[in-house]
Amino acid sequence: MNAAAPLARCLAKGEAVLFPTDTLPALAARPEAAALLWQLKQRPADKPLILMGADLAQLIEALGVPWQQPWIEQARRSWPGAVTLVLPIAGALTHHLHPGGTSLGLRVPACEPARELLRLSGPLATTSANRSGEPPATTAAEAAHQFPALSLLEPLPWPAGSGQASTVLAWRGPEQASGSGSEWTVLRPGAAAASAAGGP
Repeated sequence: MNAAAPLARCLAKGEAVLFPTDTLPALAARPEAAALLWQLKQRPADKPLILMGADLAQLIEALGVPWQQPWIEQARRSWPGAVTLVLPIAGALTHHLHPGGTSLGLRVPACEPARELLRLSGPLATTSANRSGEPPATTAAEAAHQFPALSLLEPLPWPAGSGQASTVLAWRGPEQASGSGSEWTVLRPGAAAASAAGGP
């Protein structure tokens, strides 16, 4: 049996779960159950979640919106990896993960156990495994200590992540990029190199 199958069943029942990524452990739920993540974290509702997928094709299919060629090119450079792309995407998934917003953060982690789960579950709403204002968990034990009632992806121990949040790149479009030389702006430096934006 696929090791991720039990956790995928928990997600299908509307539960939140914990799993490793290449950066920090993730607290996750299906997008339609994303409100549970804000409750568990005691997180301000104006802080959006990230949609994590197994690969680019899965995210494109789930979102059901036309992708601009620069988005696809950046995604292929960045994924799988520690880069979150914030794109101007509206629709049901954005409503679940970024209520009232007009953009959505997307990522494909470079962690095979996580991607194995995502292949079974479909894209998931994710955030770091910590209560708001607390340091993020960096191991399965720390994540389980913060959220003892939640199921964890097995087997343990998890592969080690970087311990650093992902780099966040936001699309600005050519009309906003004049003079800067890049259509992407770094919203958060993180685990990926600064060259992720496509610059030198």
